[in-house]
Amino acid sequence: MRSGTEPIECRKLTTEWKQPLLAFLSVLEKANDTEYFHPHAFTNDAIEEIIQTARKDLYLVLAEGQHVLGYGMLRGWDEGYEIPSLGIAIHPQARGIGLGKVLMHFLHAAARRRGGEKVRLKVKMNNARAVKLYQGLGYKFESQEGPFLVGFLDLGGGQS
Repeated sequence: MRSGTEPIECRKLTTEWKQPLLAFLSVLEKANDTEYFHPHAFTNDAIEEIIQTARKDLYLVLAEGQHVLGYGMLRGWDEGYEIPSLGIAIHPQARGIGLGKVLMHFLHAAARRRGGEKVRLKVKMNNARAVKLYQGLGYKFESQEGPFLVGFLDLGGGQS
């Protein structure tokens, strides 16, 4: 993966980004990252359904040129939930340089712009790197669902 030659942008998931996202998701599968990130099926049909049906929910790619470096989402609004669930994944070759934090900040700002007061996420307890990132951003882990911690971030206080 070439790096540093193009600007990094957050882009809404559209048909243009379907194939680059599928390539990114394939890399996650090969790296066994689906243990930590598997919000939906990693198939052409599943991505197409998201593109066609997402209304209030937000699905984004963090892109450098035509390469997907990260994938993030705020979802649940379309199903009637007041507090959206946030999820992110960063390409294995693009980790450790702050892109996860950038994508989280962007999603927090997007949630605020859409009137959100809180966001929710689930993280596997053994994913120490992600837990540390989320705690550093102000998430409070209030409960546990199986091997997952459930955390919330209050967006009203200007955190993130």
